[in-house]
Amino acid sequence: MSRIAARFAALKAAGRKAFVPFLSAGDPDADTTLAILEKLPGAGADLIELGMPFSDPMADGPAVQASSLRALRAGANMHRTFDLVRKFRKADDATPIVLMGYFNPIHAYGAARFVKDAAAAGADGLIVVDLPPEEDEVLRVPATAQGLDIIRLATPTSDAARLARILAGAGGFLYYVSVAGVTGTKDFDESAVADAVARIRAATPLPVAVGFGVKTPDHAAAIARIADAVVVGSAIVRRIEDRLDAPRAALVADVVELCRALAASTHAAQGDKVQA
Repeated sequence: MSRIAARFAALKAAGRKAFVPFLSAGDPDADTTLAILEKLPGAGADLIELGMPFSDPMADGPAVQASSLRALRAGANMHRTFDLVRKFRKADDATPIVLMGYFNPIHAYGAARFVKDAAAAGADGLIVVDLPPEEDEVLRVPATAQGLDIIRLATPTSDAARLARILAGAGGFLYYVSVAGVTGTKDFDESAVADAVARIRAATPLPVAVGFGVKTPDHAAAIARIADAVVVGSAIVRRIEDRLDAPRAALVADVVELCRALAASTHAAQGDKVQA
């Protein structure tokens, strides 16, 4: 059983939902990212989404774009992203890590080489936001051979036919984008998200994670009452940006405390049971 499947199975048995924080690898520098990563499981992170910095992150809003650019200015690249995962794995062999990013850097690295190195470093899944299902065979086939889940995204505009195509070959979990547009710029409609998650659950046994627009512990609790996992990105990287002038230890502590509050709200939420 993969780390992702094992984690969702354990959460289901405990009647809890998953909290999934996002960081850009190397933001604001590699040492700070690693310090935060190492503390996230103890703060309540059930899975971790680690962004692979890219100069043109078109699906991301201003906060995540800025985090990616900070990382690149600090020397982030694919090798250093893998190195962060390897270092994290020295102390934690249980918490799943999902690499999120865009296909251009993967293509430049070489898809087959990329998935081999990602798996060897200890990654568990991939979210490649600009690689549609019709074109992801170049990555999906070698990734599957390496035991990496290809995690697909559905959006408010994904109709039944499109959803079926998205789910074909999907693994790990299904990531539902709660709002149309880029990350961190709009608030979600709780009723619309609930309807969408119900529709997705009727079509797949995969756990359903919801992200985009989740900014506060109250938002996290609202999504946790609906979905199987809550993804928070922009609020976390914005906290990093707000604390750039602080001593690094204080920045790390502040970000970890934000994640602790988001995780606590996620785990305490009562509502829909984790899917059967």
